[in-house]
Amino acid sequence: MTKTFGAGLALGIIGTILLAVAGWLTVAYSGAYNVAASDRHADAVRWTLDTTMHRSVASRADGAGLPESFPEDLVAEGAQHYAHSCAHCHGTPGGDPADWSRGMRPEPPQLTEAAGGWSPAEIRWIITNGIGMSGMPAFGPTHAPGEIVALTAFVTSLPGLTAEDYARLSDAADP
Repeated sequence: MTKTFGAGLALGIIGTILLAVAGWLTVAYSGAYNVAASDRHADAVRWTLDTTMHRSVASRADGAGLPESFPEDLVAEGAQHYAHSCAHCHGTPGGDPADWSRGMRPEPPQLTEAAGGWSPAEIRWIITNGIGMSGMPAFGPTHAPGEIVALTAFVTSLPGLTAEDYARLSDAADP
């Protein structure tokens, strides 16, 4: 009886896996899931993508090469890079992102709030490598390592930054 039970259990597990793969392939090949950016993801899909992204970044980020604290001149340099490369999608303290960025799926987070949920190492990893299929580009291939660290310093400081602070930091970095 134990031998029969074990064989039945193994067949049940294999059958369940095959059924799941068949369902996944049916959704993929039938076009049943709407991928339009004008349509929000289903809650289960959004949760899956968000959880996968957070876990992926956390498992790959390390703190190597980051100072323990960021001096204000580095944060100001990062504010300048942010103004040119990031603000149109993520907004600024006291400022909204460009209207067109609200049509992106997933919608880019307002970093004045979202950056507090990431460590500096994770922020640096995201800036360097981007997030696939989200519109977040990888700045590593196009920005010098010092620029990446400056952007990391600024984004890390975004939570709690006021519009006046942002204007002062941006002006301080202007040549």
